[in-house]
Amino acid sequence: MLNAPEPTYNHRVNKLVTAYKQAVTAILLELESADVTDMSRNQSAAMLAEVSQVLSGLDAETKAWADENISLAAREGTARAIFNLGYTKTFEEAVEIAKFNRINQNLVAAAIADTQSDLLAVTQNINRRVRGTVRKVVAESMRANMAAGLNGRKAIKAEILKGLRKELGDSVNSAIVDAAGRKWKPEVYAEMLTRTKMLETYREATTNEAISREAFYAVISRHGAKDACRFHEGRIIKLTPEAPGNYPTYEELKASGQIWHPACKHVFSVIRDVEKLPDTIRQLAEKQSELGEKAIKTGKRNPTDIG
Repeated sequence: MLNAPEPTYNHRVNKLVTAYKQAVTAILLELESADVTDMSRNQSAAMLAEVSQVLSGLDAETKAWADENISLAAREGTARAIFNLGYTKTFEEAVEIAKFNRINQNLVAAAIADTQSDLLAVTQNINRRVRGTVRKVVAESMRANMAAGLNGRKAIKAEILKGLRKELGDSVNSAIVDAAGRKWKPEVYAEMLTRTKMLETYREATTNEAISREAFYAVISRHGAKDACRFHEGRIIKLTPEAPGNYPTYEELKASGQIWHPACKHVFSVIRDVEKLPDTIRQLAEKQSELGEKAIKTGKRNPTDIG
């Protein structure tokens, strides 16, 4: 079994994260420059136009990023299977000759579209939250000014000003709320999303290429995981349910939530014949299979004691 280098996309993901950070900073500066003591609807409209311009630029950048990087992940995933199976002497050669079969062509198109759609949803959420908050702040500012005038004060109270500015900042810094109700900073959510999508695409491309070359098994990578992934490192899996043998499939292990969770780094090396694996790898796989099944039976995402 030839082991390909583990995929590392930190630099590429960080480039996108930087774009989000810059956009968020630009929007926050625009919001912080607003005179919330006397904000008119015309002023808010001008401010929102600037915010929309920043987000439009970010949308264009993320679209181009997805086109380039999702395709790269699929190509390298394809190359991993080619190299694992011994068709080339080096992984770099495998990358050079890697071509997408029909299944992987469809995979890439769908993964790019999904990623672009998910990233667009991030900017749309920011836009929606900012617009809603600005409208609210305008109304509150007007009410506070009316109250100040009626009470003989010349300015809005400091605590009211502080609250209005905090609302504007929070509209950007916690613009993403997931299905579990957790709030995310846009750049943190984008990092998790894109890292997950690149690695999922990589693994799926590896699987599709392996099956097309009649290799139906794989060994999960190891890198000393500290979470529940550690119970499944080194296990043998089937790439298709129809393959003979009492091994779990990729989808079955993923469904446990213990491995291949969002942003999970684990990949696998594909093989044709389990019997031809070195004894050390097979023995480790058997040991890990026992641990992994015990972990799954706990029903927990990250069990600490599996007995």
